[in-house]
Amino acid sequence: MLDFISHPAGHVVAMHAGGVVTARELQRAIDAIEAAKRAHPRVSLVVEIDGLRWLTLTALLKDIGYGLTQLGDLEHYHRAAVVTDQEWVKHLSHLEEKLFKAVEVRTFPRRDHAAAMAWAGELPKGAHENPEDDGYHGA
Repeated sequence: MLDFISHPAGHVVAMHAGGVVTARELQRAIDAIEAAKRAHPRVSLVVEIDGLRWLTLTALLKDIGYGLTQLGDLEHYHRAAVVTDQEWVKHLSHLEEKLFKAVEVRTFPRRDHAAAMAWAGELPKGAHENPEDDGYHGA
């Protein structure tokens, strides 16, 4: 199961994953990320993972495929907050941070969900979102 979580910042795509994630659910997440990338110069993610057991095989392949396509497009990403108490997810997040150095990845325990949402909503120094034009104004 993968559901979206509302976030006050337009450049943040926030979601909750648990149980089994299907390829169809993962495609909705990819579509939301791509829409955010078209609307904003930098995109941040919040992924709350609670009781995630696995991705279906087609979801796993889709996730890997999408991840590989993003390697040349990392300048559109700013931060990724992973909210979880599952140790294996924390280890995977630290590995991703080492692999994708252009994206700042931080894990938060579930009790710090609000801090994760706030951190993901922060824009890079000098960047501002203007609700009138959604443009990038800064360094």
